[in-house]
Amino acid sequence: MKAIILENAGGVENLIIKDIAQPTPNDHEVLVKVKAISVNPVDYKVRRNNDVIDKFMGKERPVILGWDIAGTVTAVGNKVSQFKTGDQVFGMVNFPGKGNAYAEYVAAPEHHLAIIPSSISFEVAAASTLAALTALQVLQPRVKKGDRVLIHAGSGGVGHFAIQIAKALGAYVVTTSSAKNKDFVMALGADEHIDYKAQAFEDVLSDMDFVLDMFRGSILFNSLKVTKEGGTVISLPTGDFDEQTIALAKARKINLSWVLVQSSAKDMNTLAQMLQEGSLKPHVSKLIPFAKMDQAHLELESGRTVGKIVVSV
Repeated sequence: MKAIILENAGGVENLIIKDIAQPTPNDHEVLVKVKAISVNPVDYKVRRNNDVIDKFMGKERPVILGWDIAGTVTAVGNKVSQFKTGDQVFGMVNFPGKGNAYAEYVAAPEHHLAIIPSSISFEVAAASTLAALTALQVLQPRVKKGDRVLIHAGSGGVGHFAIQIAKALGAYVVTTSSAKNKDFVMALGADEHIDYKAQAFEDVLSDMDFVLDMFRGSILFNSLKVTKEGGTVISLPTGDFDEQTIALAKARKINLSWVLVQSSAKDMNTLAQMLQEGSLKPHVSKLIPFAKMDQAHLELESGRTVGKIVVSV
């Protein structure tokens, strides 16, 4: 089978297509013939830095990047009970760890996958994995009906899912994006939009129950200022907060933490149900062929992606 391997960290030129042996699923895995792959910022962050590769995937080289897949089950392990050959499935595989998604076939644990709803394409399903899981796992335990929620970067991968999931939970949603993406985020269900280039959100907002931060730095610090006492701020980039940020959160009695998404069939099935009923609609901004994975990485690194980029296999 063909796979995209990475011998050493670096630029996109280090992503090499190579013929390698097809994996064999263990007792609790299924073999998936991959039809579509979703790419995420974590993909290029891992690709660029050997220390980050070591942290996520271990020291062995080469590695196969990627975690988000959609495809068809072609073989099942001896103890698999949830799937059969021919099932169309999607999921985030072995995150954090070795997902090995940049390949024509992936051996995936059955407890990381869900059945793709009949009305949903492989491309849309692949888009609804890591970013959607992140939004779900962050919001579902922390947001309730009537909460005032601020979602930064609402037009991005996680952000555009977070708006929809927060609305499904009954929240009042404020989001930030550039002016050109206002119509997009409002169509997702946002109640209020702030053009971050024209207006400082900390000057117009207050008493937020929950904030989802994507950036750290001054945006995270100012997010604490607009959050009510006892509220919650989740920062996705890292849990390594500076002393000033920690002090402000403590002074305002705000629950400040970091969340790393985890593979979960239970949560994938929740997303599958939302896709089926139409309460979750991923936006695929570009569909790129497998042989041009480097373009997918470069597009993401530009920081201007609206919604998701999906790679077809």
